[in-house]
Amino acid sequence: MSYLLRLVVPDRPGTLGAVATALGAAGIDIVSVDVLERGQGVAVDDVVVDLPPDRLPDSLITAAQAVPGVQVESLRPFAGALDTHRELELLEALSRTPEGTAVKLLAAELPRVFHSGWAAVLEAQDDGGAEVPAASDAAPTFEGLRLPWLPLEAPRLLPSDDAWLPERWREMAIEMMAVPYGGPRTAVVLGRSGGPAFRRSELLRLVHLTGIAATVAHLPPA
Repeated sequence: MSYLLRLVVPDRPGTLGAVATALGAAGIDIVSVDVLERGQGVAVDDVVVDLPPDRLPDSLITAAQAVPGVQVESLRPFAGALDTHRELELLEALSRTPEGTAVKLLAAELPRVFHSGWAAVLEAQDDGGAEVPAASDAAPTFEGLRLPWLPLEAPRLLPSDDAWLPERWREMAIEMMAVPYGGPRTAVVLGRSGGPAFRRSELLRLVHLTGIAATVAHLPPA
């Protein structure tokens, strides 16, 4: 079974290699590594690993934290398709998709790109709610909710303790981030249940990708 480890590691040469060695010694295969951010002497990495059937998930934490200075920020099952050019493949697919259906493709594929649980595209309504023209599998229902942050003038993180969230969503620790898409009345929202919280580097990456996607989606299909 595959798992996604989010690691906070000392940002010095050899640390990630030491983590790979420790995991390998425990019989755990690394499938992919994404460096999310660096700063103040540490790096944050998302590591997808394959865990043998006879090993417990706790063994991932034990092996990773055996390396001095390494902390496991989160561990969760991972069932997405893996590749090293996720953003480029999505943009290429959007360029071949008619404008009317491009937003559905974007919502369906963004969770794979960002290792998130789901994505939705929301359109602000005059009554403070939102319509949902597109959503991925596992996306929660936004219909009937009041969204005080929509229209969305700037990208923002939406942590799981925000007051507007339904109680059930807070209990599930749903972490979200949202960015404008083609204008403030439309937003792309990504979410995870149970964390980890989205980081600023992920938010900036989503801003960049959706900005390009909005342009590509309005081009004639290639």
